[in-house]
Amino acid sequence: MLISVGDERTASVDLLLAGLLSSIAGALNAVGFMVAGSFTANMTGNISAFADYLAHGSVMIALSFAGLTLAFICGAGITALAIQTGERFQLKSIFALAIAAEAIILLGLSAIFILLADKTPEMLLLIILSFVMGLQNAVTTMITQARVRTTHVSGMATDIGIELAALAGSDRLKREAVPKLKLHSLTLACFTIGGICGVLLFGLIDYWLFVIAAMMLLFIALPEAIRARRNRQ
Repeated sequence: MLISVGDERTASVDLLLAGLLSSIAGALNAVGFMVAGSFTANMTGNISAFADYLAHGSVMIALSFAGLTLAFICGAGITALAIQTGERFQLKSIFALAIAAEAIILLGLSAIFILLADKTPEMLLLIILSFVMGLQNAVTTMITQARVRTTHVSGMATDIGIELAALAGSDRLKREAVPKLKLHSLTLACFTIGGICGVLLFGLIDYWLFVIAAMMLLFIALPEAIRARRNRQ
């Protein structure tokens, strides 16, 4: 799931990756909004908010939304550089290690908020979650050659509309549209379900939710990293 790249991947592997990671992304995105009133996976909304507040003269608030977008870009950019370096050295486990890094960041975030509670600014939560969302989206985009993007809901919704229209076309268009429709519909559904579960769990266990999310990511990443290492030997 986190070893094969591009055309080496099967549709079922992409579906599994999309379902698992979009669920976690949906949970983190929803919790960020619940705690601090901003989405950390929605860069379209953040750019729109930046433009709106800037136009109304609320410069500091506008800059905060620009900061979230910058954090997302940094997460994606740093991850892409790490993956490119890993591929240059033929490190098959690089994608799994990137997801493990996401888990470690979430563990650090949970420790900060569990131990310091109300003393930690909410903006820190949003910045770190935006960075993490950029990281995860870069991993899924690069390993699947842009077939899977676990935080890009606007793009997925657009693709679903296009693929539904293709079902009314020729047999070739239908054959090409069906697997894409399954993938994007599953991703969108899991993102939604993850958001619902994230909000409900956060109400019960507070910031321990990030520990659970991190454990899930490690459960996904570590076996893949070990398998990649064994295959290389």
